[in-house]
Amino acid sequence: MFDLPAIQSAIRQFGFDGWLLHDFRGSNMLARRILGLDGGAMLSRRLYYAIPADGPPRKLVHRIEPGALDHLPGDKHVYLRWQELESGVATLLKGMRRVALEYSPRNAIPYVSRLDAGTVELVREQGVDVGSSGDLIQLFEAAWNDDQWRSHREAERHTTAAYELAWGLIADRTRNGGSVGECEIQSAIMDHFHSNGLTAHHAPIVAVGPHSGDPHYEPNPAADTPIREGDFVLIDLWAKVDQPGCVYSDLTRVGFVGREVPARYEEIFQVVARARDAAIATVREAYAAGRPLHGWEVDDAARSVIEQAGYGPYFVHRTGHSLGQEVHGNGANMDNLETHEERLVLPRTGFTIEPGIYLPEFGVRSEIDVFIDAGGVVHVTGGLQQTVVPVLAYDGT
Repeated sequence: MFDLPAIQSAIRQFGFDGWLLHDFRGSNMLARRILGLDGGAMLSRRLYYAIPADGPPRKLVHRIEPGALDHLPGDKHVYLRWQELESGVATLLKGMRRVALEYSPRNAIPYVSRLDAGTVELVREQGVDVGSSGDLIQLFEAAWNDDQWRSHREAERHTTAAYELAWGLIADRTRNGGSVGECEIQSAIMDHFHSNGLTAHHAPIVAVGPHSGDPHYEPNPAADTPIREGDFVLIDLWAKVDQPGCVYSDLTRVGFVGREVPARYEEIFQVVARARDAAIATVREAYAAGRPLHGWEVDDAARSVIEQAGYGPYFVHRTGHSLGQEVHGNGANMDNLETHEERLVLPRTGFTIEPGIYLPEFGVRSEIDVFIDAGGVVHVTGGLQQTVVPVLAYDGT
């Protein structure tokens, strides 16, 4: 629901004079969601909605689609010719010195950069300083409400239970020389989700041996790889309650199909676990101290542990991603590798922490979820795996 007072309060909080939301044929889905257009018809002409820090908003719409923003408050301006569009943008920005856009300098945060360079140029030609709306977007796109937090905990209950199912099935099928396919485990997990009212945009990763060294490995139903005693297995799964507005739980755990885990697997796992825990500690320490926290800092905390252990080249992805109604949400990521994530880690947002080490013969990842509530309390969900699971001795703990 569009909440003008809350949006204007946030604009002031982040030091802007206004926020200019612009879309053309669905090019800016973030703006469409803020404006309540994400479920509507695909409009064919450029539209603009300027929200000042104080006072009524201003709309700019094409004469063919004059009612495009009628569901929103504010004064409406209609253009036909391109000259009227440019003068209309100037009218929308009148009195504003610094404006937020879905823009990131040098495209450093591509998740935010939804506007073309020409639109940024047009705004700057009005004598207006442009800043990124990345943190504004988080407040209205990535922040969870109380119902979403409850839905996450419900999803986490079933995603955690999925590991009991998976390890138990692997143990049952591999004893006495037997085997079970990666895709069979994948299907069993999806059946578990569906029977418990959960949905997922994609089936989980079930990766045995060298496959676990590929962070985005996908099992192949046409050539289902068997899991046997003596194998190392990584399972990365995600799901949410199948109701509107619910948010994901996203977890990764690893196991060895045997009663005792070989030292090499456990050695690598412990490095990853220390990196995971260092990232969690960074979040908790920042919130306990009441200091702003950026996504890149969390990545640095995890990455430094892995680098100091000599495995830096084998940690090939960011430490974590925003978590929301999509498994990869639109809030701050825990990243100083693929991007220098300068967005703040804000209250009421959720995200993963999932460092990994990916060797040619096997890969280890340990993934948990973090939610920071409105009071700044840091919640870790999904359980902290402490050791590689000895699958043939697995007792459900």
